[in-house]
Amino acid sequence: MKIGWRSFFVKPTPSQVLVSLLIAAGGVVSSHALREIDENLRIMYTDYTLAATGLGHISADVIRYRATVVRAVEAPTRKDFERISASLPDQRARILKAVDHFAATSATVSRGGRSEAQELQAVRDSLAAYFSAADETVALLIRMWETASPSEAAALRNKAEVHLTDNAGPKLMQVSLALNGLLETVAEVARHLQTEGNRAIRTASTVLLVGCALIVLLILSGQRLPPPPSLEPQSVLREPGHVEPPSFLHPREEDQAEKFSMRKP
Repeated sequence: MKIGWRSFFVKPTPSQVLVSLLIAAGGVVSSHALREIDENLRIMYTDYTLAATGLGHISADVIRYRATVVRAVEAPTRKDFERISASLPDQRARILKAVDHFAATSATVSRGGRSEAQELQAVRDSLAAYFSAADETVALLIRMWETASPSEAAALRNKAEVHLTDNAGPKLMQVSLALNGLLETVAEVARHLQTEGNRAIRTASTVLLVGCALIVLLILSGQRLPPPPSLEPQSVLREPGHVEPPSFLHPREEDQAEKFSMRKP
């Protein structure tokens, strides 16, 4: 006898097909929600949490850069001035590298009501203006140490101090304001991503709950009560000449009637 694979195939009922579709739809919705949440978490950590940490480092490095310029202005000797000012290019390169890193990771994401590109450009412009002012202060100090006239040197030092306070100082405040604006934009985007993640979780939870409820209803409605047992009396084989005792007899009388029927030829 040849048995094929079709012998083991059972045609599903419509309720079974509907239950299978609901389970598959729930799996697809859950997978999509989890993928979206994972992407948002990656963006929040890689593109914004680390980037915000980098912005904090930029602010600290800018303050350190200004402190170095102040120390250069207050240097008592030319050797001290050259030693202090020699670290300025490295500090500037570290600041600009941090800004470029933020632009490469976060500026490409445009979500929320604020523009990250504009805030980042404001940071770049303010940094360029401040570095230009700082370079002018350092140039005045270089001229001061190169001149041979004490009066001219004193005038150049005074000019450098005034320039550091009146010109470079306000531009440093612009850098701080631009960094604060960029941090506020990062915080707004992070809140937007969190809202999207919460919405995706609520949507997936609702779909799963509704799907589970429909599956339970389909399973319960698909059940059938077992058929009632047959009420027909089973035929009992009796010996020839056997007489059933009347039902109204007492049990003891039934035993006697049974014995009597067995003795009867």
